[in-house]
Amino acid sequence: MTMTHLKREHIEALIEKVIQGLQNLTITIEEDTPVSIISMNQWDWSQGVALFSLYLYYKETGNRSILHYLSEWFDHRIREGLPPKNVNTMCPMLTLSYLYEETRRPDYLEICEEWVCYAVDEMPRTPEFGIPHLTLESCSDDQLRDDTLYMTVLFIGRMGVMLRRDYYIQESIRQFLVHQKYLADKKTGLFYHGWSFIHQHNFAGAFWGRGNAWYMAGLVDFLDMVRPPMGIEMFLLSSLERQIQALHMLQTANGLWRTILNDETAYEETSATAGFAYGILKAVRKGYISEDYRETGLRALFAVIEKIDSSGIVQGVSYGTRIGWTLEFYKKIPQCPTPYGQSMTLLMLVECLQHFDEQGLYEC
Repeated sequence: MTMTHLKREHIEALIEKVIQGLQNLTITIEEDTPVSIISMNQWDWSQGVALFSLYLYYKETGNRSILHYLSEWFDHRIREGLPPKNVNTMCPMLTLSYLYEETRRPDYLEICEEWVCYAVDEMPRTPEFGIPHLTLESCSDDQLRDDTLYMTVLFIGRMGVMLRRDYYIQESIRQFLVHQKYLADKKTGLFYHGWSFIHQHNFAGAFWGRGNAWYMAGLVDFLDMVRPPMGIEMFLLSSLERQIQALHMLQTANGLWRTILNDETAYEETSATAGFAYGILKAVRKGYISEDYRETGLRALFAVIEKIDSSGIVQGVSYGTRIGWTLEFYKKIPQCPTPYGQSMTLLMLVECLQHFDEQGLYEC
């Protein structure tokens, strides 16, 4: 048995490299989205995930240059004019709500209140009042998707706590339960990418890797922001443990997971692996799951580190993935560096700082 050893200084240096890589991303493929999800100079879900990871790093380290970058980013986008409100463009609002608490700028709060009011009171709903995954390019209001929880529902719950509006908190809890009902697979505990109320099925039946990571990372962060009633929290944590049990069995020999989790012909994918490493390690630290799963999270952590190149760019990340009607669709998604690949890796590395002892960090 071999053991790999890391020191805290190594992780801190990697964090700086990954942040530099995020801020210097270039578009390397021909994108097919209404706005770029690679350029950090746009306002959409991909950039929103990156902003939140930077904010969490700022809170961990007190690095004021990160806070300055975040303020500059939002001020520039606000001057440009904000995009139409939808599930994906809602994502940057989570970070803006925290930035308001840092700066107490009333214009930040005004924007947050406007957008959360829309999300709670005006955004369309599916049967059973789920939030449909409507975006700039999607016009179907009958679909639930697992990424909605991360992109919109975290913000709703967060604003409920910040504004002391219990209605918002209860709405965020309902969204987790409705999505759990229609996206969780009873046999495996994994999550399907989506559900259609019109067609009454889970599309290709794909256990999409990054979608499962959105759910896991979203849930452990949600429980930091919102404290649901104990019975609901226990229910959500039991589903989390079932998901992690299944992931433990599907982790590849090198510590990664595949873009379709249970398909050995699908390629290995770094952003999902980073999201799982983050979620598992945080869940272990918070006491949500057994310490036995720490090794699974560490194997993923070390595997993702191997995917960070000398420029701090995270390789092996699948491009933005629409819902697929066949499993082959997911296998053909191109791979390229993206803000969410950088940011999920950053989340993982920042969480890693909580797991060092005096000798460092080891993985067998």
